[in-house]
Amino acid sequence: MRNNRVLCVAVIFFAALVFAAEQGESALRVVSGRVVDSQDQPLHKAVVHLKNTRTLAIKTYITEPDGTYRFSALSPNVDYELYADYEGEHSETKTVSAFSNRKQVVVNLKVRTSK
Repeated sequence: MRNNRVLCVAVIFFAALVFAAEQGESALRVVSGRVVDSQDQPLHKAVVHLKNTRTLAIKTYITEPDGTYRFSALSPNVDYELYADYEGEHSETKTVSAFSNRKQVVVNLKVRTSK
């Protein structure tokens, strides 16, 4: 009887750990989008800067050939600022707010190129 209780407690504890881990993973945020030029053409190798406004840590991403970028595993409880640089020009800075409850945030950035 005692072994059954210990086993039952162990199973409940393990299930609680798995549930907590799944909730933590699903609570994280993803920010993605495209970087384009003035003519809405994708910019390959543009650098997207993402700044955590709480810690001031900055992550960067070099865009894919189709101009896309992606930052994953971001805290939903933090504001982020992001902008793109390309050949000395940069986009406007946009903010992803902690007040938004979206887990998948799409932010497209336009760089005013002189070409």
